[in-house]
Amino acid sequence: LPVLFKRELQNTEAEEGDTATLKCELTKPKAPVEWRRGDVTLYPGLKYEMKQQGSTAELVIHDLELDDS
Repeated sequence: LPVLFKRELQNTEAEEGDTATLKCELTKPKAPVEWRRGDVTLYPGLKYEMKQQGSTAELVIHDLELDDS
């Protein structure tokens, strides 16, 4: 069966320089998740942190800039 969203991403507001966390819930625990910004795949590093526990996936964006919107 295909993996679907049980709960999709919600819009989040934050100030420049802050940290934002985006969460979604999937229909299948531990399903592989690829985070993208448009056509660009995001990878873990100083800017982005990816977490996954069970069926919940999180993207943490550090040191927010206007370009992150």
